Order: sequence, then C-alpha cells, then structure tokens
Amino acid sequence: MNKTAVFVSLAGVLALTALVLGLPPSPFSTPPEDSHGASPVRPHGPLNLQPRAEASGALKMTARLSHPYIPPGTSELFATVDITGMEVPGARRMPVNLALVIDRSTSMRGYKLQQAKQAARHLVDLLREDDWLAIVHYGSDVRGLRGLPATPDNRKQMLQYIDGIWDDGGTNISAGLQEGRAQVRASGCTGCVERIILLSDGQPTEGLIEDADLSALVRDIRTGGITVSAIGVGTDFNEDLMQGFAELGSGAYGFLEDAAQLGSLFQKDLRQASTSVARDVALSFTLPQGVRLEEMLGYRFQQEGRRVTVRLPDFSSGQTERVVARLIVEDARVDSPVHVTEVSLSFRPPRDNERQLHVVDLGARVTPRMEEILARRDKEATVYAARALSAKNLTLAAEALREGRKEEAKSYVASNKALFEQAGEVATPSAVAADLAEQQELLRDYEQAEHGAAVDAAVKRSKSKSLKSFGRLGSTY
Repeated sequence: MNKTAVFVSLAGVLALTALVLGLPPSPFSTPPEDSHGASPVRPHGPLNLQPRAEASGALKMTARLSHPYIPPGTSELFATVDITGMEVPGARRMPVNLALVIDRSTSMRGYKLQQAKQAARHLVDLLREDDWLAIVHYGSDVRGLRGLPATPDNRKQMLQYIDGIWDDGGTNISAGLQEGRAQVRASGCTGCVERIILLSDGQPTEGLIEDADLSALVRDIRTGGITVSAIGVGTDFNEDLMQGFAELGSGAYGFLEDAAQLGSLFQKDLRQASTSVARDVALSFTLPQGVRLEEMLGYRFQQEGRRVTVRLPDFSSGQTERVVARLIVEDARVDSPVHVTEVSLSFRPPRDNERQLHVVDLGARVTPRMEEILARRDKEATVYAARALSAKNLTLAAEALREGRKEEAKSYVASNKALFEQAGEVATPSAVAADLAEQQELLRDYEQAEHGAAVDAAVKRSKSKSLKSFGRLGSTY
C-alpha cells in the first residue's frame, strides 16, 4: 500500500471518529480559506432552530444534523437532507415524449444488439397512445425514425423499424444525442415530459470525443428542457462520462453487465419520466458567519458567497435522493443556540413554471458535557454520513483497481469496515449490517478480478455502489 492510500484511509476513519465522538475536525483535513471572512458563532434569535426539520409539498424534504449538541470551540458535523417525490393517489401518469438513442456500433454486434432491440420492443409495448417515441440509432452515422404517437398503427411501424436496426461503424455518441434532441423538439406532443434515453457499450470514437465537449452538449440539451438518462452496457464504456451525462442531464444512470436486463431499465426510466412531480430541482445551504462548508460529498456544487447550491435530478413520485454536507462550526460558545445552516429546496412542478420553495433552519446547542453530546447524536444521520464517507473510499478503490494497484484498492474497502463499525456504535450493529456485508462482497469481488473485463466490471460495480452511498438512491439504476 502506498503512502497516499494510508493517508486517505486514515483520514476517513479519523473524520468519522470526529463525527461519532463529537470531537474537533481531523488534523488530516485542512479547511479551505474562507474569502468572506469568519466571525464567532453568535446566538441567533428569531429563527426556529432545530436539529431536525421537515417541509412537504410535491417534494418532501427532511433535513437533520448529525450532532444536535456540539462542544465549545471548533468542531465538524454533517447535515443530511433527504428529498422524496410524493405519491399522488389516483393521479394519472403524464404523457412522455421520448427519444430512445441506441448504440449500434460494431461492438454491439450479436447478443448486445439483439437484447437492445428486444428491450426497445418492450418499451413500445409499454407506451400509451398519448405518448410519443422517436427511435434513433448511431454508429459512425446516425439514423432515426421520427417521433410518433404510440397509436396501434404507429406501434407496428416502430416495431418494424426496430427489427431493421443493424450493427455498423464507430461510436458517434454526439450525433446520436443531437438527433435525439432534434426528434424530441420536432414532436407534436404538447405538455409531455421530454426525455432522451441514451444506450452505449463503448467510448466515443467519432464526432465529439472529448469529455468536456460531450458534457457541454448534454448540459445544453438539459437547458432546453429535455432530461437525459444514460445506460452503459458491458465493461468497455466510460462510466465517468455516462454518469456525468445523467447528472448534467437531470436523469438517471444505469450500468448493466448483461444486456438482457435492458428491458427492466427502460421500463423503470419510462416510469420515472411519466410520474414526474418536480423538475429544475435545486438544494441550497446558506451558511452564516462562523460556519463553512468542508465538503459536499459526491455532488457537484456552485458557491456564491455563503450560499452553496446542488442541482438535483427531476423527481418522480416515490423517488428519494440524499445529500450529505460536511460542515465546520467555529468558535461555538457554551449554551448558545448555533445557527448551523439554512436549507432551501426549490423546484418547478412538471406543468407549471412558478418555482416552489421549502426553507428550514438547522441549529445546534453548545455544551461542554461530552456525555450529553454523545447521548444526543442523531443515529440515522451518523449512518448516512458513514455511507457518504465510504463512497469516497470506493471511488478511490475503483481507480486503484483499474490501474493495477489491487492491494491499495482493497485497503480503501477495508477502511470502510472501521467507518461502519464506528457508526454502528452510535446507531446499532444491525443498522450497518448490510453495509458491512457489502464491503465484504466488494473485497471478494476485488480478489476475483484478475484482469481485463473482470477488472473493468468490478470498477463499474464499485462506482455504481458509490453513487448510491453518496445518496443518489433513485437516480442510479
């Protein structure tokens, strides 16, 4: 194991030790410079400060602090926020305007393309007459069947078109995405949820091939109101790129080793699109003086002054996503209520441009009594933070495994055992039993991954697991 592996693994364990014991931040993590300055945390009067708060509407938000009570001075704690799309009893699902964009490059030849075509047929069967579907397939070039409403006659045409798809050429993902966008825009589907489902088994070889250029294209598609979901099949595709497509496109990411599972993923994505309850979702943390962001675990974010914003996927009914932020509180004073952060959730309903807003204020009390700090810890927030910290290690482990440093990769996974055991001391051993079992399974997976496709598959499994552990629960298939 190299020194970097030891450093990061130990830092992760010490970070959670601070979380569990209510101690100051790990000496291994240096807080970033705060360009806006920091002043002592003062009592905050009129706000309704709570360590746990909820707000409900089309989206339900539950925000909590890992430590309702903190020690004087400087300490770290975690804010965890769960957002859930609410079920609407008796609601009729919304019509969808889909473009299914299928990779039919030569690497899809045989079994994978046969399964992709079978899944596409299954998707056609699931559509209602007020849904629209365009079918796009790409190799070096791109071809497509224009978007049509799923009437009985049009279904027959769609199925015939799917039967005629053949394998040929390279992997021109950008051309497929651009044609998918054109077909969705040209559709006559009024008031429909607009979505592209991208399928690929390889890396881009033609058209736009740079990650930054492809990401900019997906961002532009999303800006135009179209959601992008990305499904990778096999072990040769660029999982970081496809995950980025889903994040920037406000859709979902899926990894399949076996193309036979495509039908269930297409069905799941159709359900997500057609039961949409919120779009343009943004979660913000506004930090008062004396509190700063140490880390936003697993999410890209934008910071303007003391406001940190995370963009989230569009939400369907029943979908849950979680965000975990690691915060530093400075110069807290005994018996003073500390305003830790304002949490705001904004979104638009599917058919309404008026933005809705939920706002809660999270606060903690300061006490020198360590027994009170320990007794008041939030058990669920502790487990959620442990999972997010473990996801960082899994991401590092996946990269080490890809580069042939198997022992280092295993050390990252092994360090997660300590994280979850400590979290189990706060919650209960049963609360983390499944997490510990998953780490053991990953270690076995790494042991068996000797070379080639087996290593690539293990890397992709680890990264998919890390996404869910970060909190992307509903947008990772």
